[in-house]
Amino acid sequence: MSQPPAPLVLDPAAHDADAEHELLRAQGPAVRIDILGVEAWSVSDPALLKELLTSPDVSKDARRHWPGFEEAVRSWPLALWIAATNMFTAYGGEHRRLRRIVAPAFSARRIAALRPTVEGIVDQLLDGLESTTPRGEVADLRDRLAYPLPITVIGRLLGVSDERADDFRAVVNDVFSTTLTPEEAAANTAELYGMLDALIAAKRAEPGDDVASVLISLGEAGAGGDEAGADGEGLTEEELRDTLLLMINAGYETTVNLIDQAVTLLLTDPAQLAHVRAGRASWQDVVEETLRHSPPVKHLPLRYAVADVPLPDGRTIAKGEAILASYAAANRHPGWHDDPHVFDVTRITKEHLAFGHGIHFCLGAALARMEAEIALSAFFERFPDAEIAPGAGDMGPVASLISNGHRSLPVRLRP
Repeated sequence: MSQPPAPLVLDPAAHDADAEHELLRAQGPAVRIDILGVEAWSVSDPALLKELLTSPDVSKDARRHWPGFEEAVRSWPLALWIAATNMFTAYGGEHRRLRRIVAPAFSARRIAALRPTVEGIVDQLLDGLESTTPRGEVADLRDRLAYPLPITVIGRLLGVSDERADDFRAVVNDVFSTTLTPEEAAANTAELYGMLDALIAAKRAEPGDDVASVLISLGEAGAGGDEAGADGEGLTEEELRDTLLLMINAGYETTVNLIDQAVTLLLTDPAQLAHVRAGRASWQDVVEETLRHSPPVKHLPLRYAVADVPLPDGRTIAKGEAILASYAAANRHPGWHDDPHVFDVTRITKEHLAFGHGIHFCLGAALARMEAEIALSAFFERFPDAEIAPGAGDMGPVASLISNGHRSLPVRLRP
């Protein structure tokens, strides 16, 4: 019997992600890969991926459904992605319970109420850019706009001061890095948890009208036996800490990349920006096409087969094997969109998997979309002649299999 081919080793630094995604698609709907030493099935066919993301035979709970869990926790640089205890890593009833508790924080009413806050933060950031960047000079928009907006917004949502929210920036960046050693990743995780513990202690001492205080009160009510949450259960201390971790991580890095990619795509293809200015496309169109063409997350670890999962080509993902959702490769699948590599804001169908699919669909999707639309419309109104400044900064990809952005975004605001 012939041996199966060796797994495709994914490049930790993602030097040429587009070529790697093309290779994944060329090898079929699912292909065995190696992600930092862990073997998994990369799924890049959108139809199959949607099926798996909604199947009860696929779990996100590594403790219950992945034989490799204990070893990965000890030695895998991405251990935090599988070991945290929150709705991101939950399955079945536990996922439903945790999602019910967190969902009110991202209700349509709460997100709508945040709009004036987001608009005010964007105006402040653009004022700063305008006042400190002389005509002809270059500003790094990833650093000066894409980064500070979402971390400030999530900080306001959680009741964290702008200064303390900014402290999370470096450690959250390293959560998405896939070039750290296991020791470096563990040290970063310890620093992040120390910051979360300090936030929880501060909110317990002085609760406010914010999401962090509400989640803490639910945990304390549950511990005291009082009714908490939608089903009479609150959050354990571990769940509380890891839920705040999830909200900060998911609410920050992905929106940074969304704004970064949208600005880059528009400035490198002026015809697309002209469509918006002529009314042939909206800022919502820009955001959705950016999410399809260059989603903030390339690959999202991990899921696990609860039972054998047959594949369309006759192979099988065996029970207990890991699955990697390869969103960026799936979004540009030639069977899903015409000319999938072309960025076209007038594209009629802009379907994508940037925010996931099914029961784990990102709760913060509406907030990310709103932040990006407000930031883009205000930026291009304020700086209509902005242009990419080649050679003024490192526009190479962020060194990550997960995060999909640039190291910097050098822009000449007023040529």
